[in-house]
Amino acid sequence: MTAFAAEALEKRYGATHALRGVDLQLGEGELLGLLGPNGAGKSTLVKIACGLVRQTAGRASVCGAPAGSREARAAIGYLAELFRFPGWCTADEVLTLHQRLTASRGGESERIELLDLVGLADARRRKVEAMSKGMQQRLGIAQALVGSPRLLVLDEPTSALDPAGRRTVRQLLEEVRSRGIAVILNSHLLSEVELVCDRVVILLGGEVVAAGPPEDLTRSRGVELETSAGTRVVERAGRDEAPRLVAEAVAAGEQVYGVRVLRSTLEDVYLDAVGEAE
Repeated sequence: MTAFAAEALEKRYGATHALRGVDLQLGEGELLGLLGPNGAGKSTLVKIACGLVRQTAGRASVCGAPAGSREARAAIGYLAELFRFPGWCTADEVLTLHQRLTASRGGESERIELLDLVGLADARRRKVEAMSKGMQQRLGIAQALVGSPRLLVLDEPTSALDPAGRRTVRQLLEEVRSRGIAVILNSHLLSEVELVCDRVVILLGGEVVAAGPPEDLTRSRGVELETSAGTRVVERAGRDEAPRLVAEAVAAGEQVYGVRVLRSTLEDVYLDAVGEAE
């Protein structure tokens, strides 16, 4: 099933063209990284998916239902970047509130399962104000999963976390994906997106300027050889040429201590795409 689809999607705010004919499809259990500078159209796209904004032209759907419809909203779980839960509430009370808001019938068993999923099983009775930032972030993801949504939309879920906290969230996202839940991850942390996302879409000026799996978007920057003659980089060489380069070095009487295929990062791809479009 297609979790989210956009076809020739456009959105205008007066004279401002926020989206210009965006085409996008997100499959079941797929994790999509949404990238772009401020004003690129990311937030508008997310708001249309959540039914908070209506498109000017084109179509958007969530699990086959028109975006913004009752069926589409029921299929979405959402965690905003600047979310706030009442400090006096316990983790269990926060989930109980969102069960009421989503009309979930999961009851106590759902709350226990979700807190266990995000690693907060022992913090069920702990108040939000007594939780660390990482714990609150995981609780936020748990509330977004109340009611078993088919599409999870996360806005900067790791921006304020330390490396250990970011790794915990990455592991959680991998578990969510394994359950067949599609995820749209809106983030500025390119290294995080590169590690966890199946596919990346880069927006600029309301248009898609690059899209595809991270490994397909990056490119070879050469092969680095560490030998008895020193370390050198053979530019424009790829992985398939590494054995030949090693063999040539050995034939020339050099001892080979290491060989490494160099590739551009997602950050390089992002900067190239944004720079070219500008």
